[in-house]
Amino acid sequence: MPQKRKLIFDTDPGVDDAMALQFLLAAPQLELIGLTTVFGNGPVDLTTTNALRLLDLAGRTDIPVARGADKPLRVPFEGGALHVHGDDAQGNTFAPPSQHTAISLSAAEFLVQQIKAQPGELTIVAVGPLTNLALALQLDPTIANDVVDVVIMGGNAFCSGNITPAAEANVWSDPDAADLVFGANWRVTMIGLDVTHRVNLTGATIAELAKLPGAFNQYVAATIPFYQAFYERVNNIDGLYVHDSTAIAYLLAPELFDCKQYPVRVDTSAGISRGKTWPSLGESDLEEGEALLPWKNRPLVNIAVGVRGEGVVQLMMDTLRPHPRPLPVMKG
Repeated sequence: MPQKRKLIFDTDPGVDDAMALQFLLAAPQLELIGLTTVFGNGPVDLTTTNALRLLDLAGRTDIPVARGADKPLRVPFEGGALHVHGDDAQGNTFAPPSQHTAISLSAAEFLVQQIKAQPGELTIVAVGPLTNLALALQLDPTIANDVVDVVIMGGNAFCSGNITPAAEANVWSDPDAADLVFGANWRVTMIGLDVTHRVNLTGATIAELAKLPGAFNQYVAATIPFYQAFYERVNNIDGLYVHDSTAIAYLLAPELFDCKQYPVRVDTSAGISRGKTWPSLGESDLEEGEALLPWKNRPLVNIAVGVRGEGVVQLMMDTLRPHPRPLPVMKG
């Protein structure tokens, strides 16, 4: 049997984070060794409460939760996206909190500890603002040499944003952290709006998800209607866009994606393009290429630019559906 891929899931739960965790835990190819929380869809105390509850309901209280950053590196935290995810960031379900607590290590400390203890074994999947990853790099820059992959749900290379016309929400929330993470010497794959806005979970498929048995599945299903209503109202689509779960799909089936490699800079200014992820296309009319200097010596980022959206949804559903029981052996 192939060895499972070990993951740390950096998250700001979030309805779509809950859906991604549901997908991740159901995938037999993946092993979640820790969950780190960050501000983003809500304040970090709320996202940590949500993370602990999700693991409780999934029956996975063996997985440690490390509370992470409560604000961006240099800009103020501007309150999250509770209008998208509900006042509890879980679709206004207001379920009771877990009786378990986060570990004593911060998210950044936990990331460093686990990466150094298991060099060459861990993948980080980050689906919120990238502050915890940036703080971990500041604690120990050598961790970049020891991580297998960093898979990020965030950014927008060749399309418009979703929190502003220029920027995607996770990167916009802490552009300084994102620029640091995209510039570190580790392999980064960016699963951004270029592909997540092409993966549509329809109302009919959401209704099928709601039939899945088990307390965890039923809880996640209950969080979706508020989130779904936002997308149907604002984006005029049937259902919702699949953001965080698309990053999980990339781990399981990278063949569903088309990727191109570019160095990336993030606009860290307070201007109208704050948080925009800018790939360098290697073009400049200026002598000596002065316009390309901001990208000089930056590592290549693996950017998902195309996706088989129906294939991603099919993969999710096939992973989440209960496996049919084998037929009884007929005698005689």
